[in-house]
Amino acid sequence: MTQYCAEYRYCRECADERPFEQFHAEDCPDVPGDCPEWGCVSCGSALIIGLVAPGYNTGDSVSQAA
Repeated sequence: MTQYCAEYRYCRECADERPFEQFHAEDCPDVPGDCPEWGCVSCGSALIIGLVAPGYNTGDSVSQAA
């Protein structure tokens, strides 16, 4: 049975709040767990939700000040 899951977000293309649904509701080919790719139900515009930016340590800098 297919489960419909929509989340309302602001769509830049529609310039309004629209329902978004996951492209891969089950078995995401890109990442384990929930798929971060969502699409506007009205226009198809893509939205990536939930990606975490990679962190770094302050000692990982390429150069240091003199």
